[in-house]
Amino acid sequence: MASVTADKTLDTSGLNCPLPVLKTKKAIEELQSGQILEVISTDPGSKADIPAFCNRTGHELVETVEEGGKYIFYIKKK
Repeated sequence: MASVTADKTLDTSGLNCPLPVLKTKKAIEELQSGQILEVISTDPGSKADIPAFCNRTGHELVETVEEGGKYIFYIKKK
């Protein structure tokens, strides 16, 4: 269970690369600076893709949770 409270949740379950990252990019643009986006993914590739996206864009990957075949990322908008 995550210790972070998200301002918005994006469920990309069932989608494969590069869709989770593309949808994450679009969703984070709708947030205010400092708000947190929760991204739920079932694509194992997102374990590398989401942190790479954060590094590239400057958003902060606050927490990553792996449970029941899902990868849950908490990203704080810069």
